[in-house]
Amino acid sequence: MSRIRAAYYDPEGSRYGIPTYWWRGAPPGYATRRQLRAAGLCPGGQPIAAQILWRGVGGTRTAYLYRLDLARPKRVATPAQLAAIGKALTARRTCRTCGTVRPYCIPRSLGECVDCAYPEEVAA
Repeated sequence: MSRIRAAYYDPEGSRYGIPTYWWRGAPPGYATRRQLRAAGLCPGGQPIAAQILWRGVGGTRTAYLYRLDLARPKRVATPAQLAAIGKALTARRTCRTCGTVRPYCIPRSLGECVDCAYPEEVAA
C-alpha cells in the first residue's frame, strides 16, 4: 500500500471519526450523492456513513459516502408541479412590452425582449 493510500485508510474511524478510505478504495455498498442520484436514489435523511479523502488542488479533498441499503427512491414531481414550472418558465420568456414569447429568457436588466429594448438595431 502506498504512503498516500495508507495516510487516508481508516476503516474503523479511529483517526478521522468516521470510516475513511482512499480514492477509489471504498468497499461496495457505499455511494456518493452523485452516484445515488444517477441510480435514481437519494440519501433519505441518513447520516454520512464514510468518507473518501484524496490530495487535490488546494489541499485534501473529501467526498462523503452514504449506505446504499438505506437510500430511498428519488422524489418525482407531481403533474401539478410540472405544470407550475412550465408556466413559470413561459412567463420568464414572455416580453412585457410586445407580449411575444421568445426562445430565450428575458434579461431582468432590460425588463423586455432585446427587440423592444433596442428597436434601432432591429430596423437596420
